[in-house]
Amino acid sequence: MARLIHLNGPSGIGKSTVARHYADLHPGVLALEADQVVTMIGGWRTAFWDTLPAARRLALAMAETHLRAGHDVVMPQLVARVEQAERFQEAARTAGGEYIEIMLTAPRAQAKARFAARGEHAATDAMAALGGPVVLDRIHDHVAEYLPLRPQCTVLDTEHLDPDETCARVAAIVARRAAAEAPSARNGDQTGKPPPSPA
Repeated sequence: MARLIHLNGPSGIGKSTVARHYADLHPGVLALEADQVVTMIGGWRTAFWDTLPAARRLALAMAETHLRAGHDVVMPQLVARVEQAERFQEAARTAGGEYIEIMLTAPRAQAKARFAARGEHAATDAMAALGGPVVLDRIHDHVAEYLPLRPQCTVLDTEHLDPDETCARVAAIVARRAAAEAPSARNGDQTGKPPPSPA
């Protein structure tokens, strides 16, 4: 079963770096970032937040196409509302795949330092225009409110991890999920029922 691996987390936490590294290590995996799709839409520089919803819809359509072909997708995208996460989950289900949400976290001060040190990014100027650090604090607050509503989300503390180590932990989480699903798959379906006897 192909998997939509959703790397969630505050802006600047390292989602994009980890996604690219994960794809590099797993041939066939698509690293798909909605913030990059935004840059393909005219006018995004002056209307980033207005353009982002369309970019997310396009990114999910791309994800569905890749999942239907039997390949995993790793998607770094901040989501702090349950209905947004459910759209990701529904896209995976529609394509016959599995949705895995992993929330990358770090202490707020460290996360802010990472954001300040990151290179050029489509959302950086848009966030600066809204208040920069103030917006980051608001994002962290929203993530803290969101997590209790998503018990199926795996939280990965990256405080003492570099991107390579974080990528390895993500791979381990995905492998554990695959192993947990294996008995049902061997039995023929997702319900755990035994396969029908041959005629």
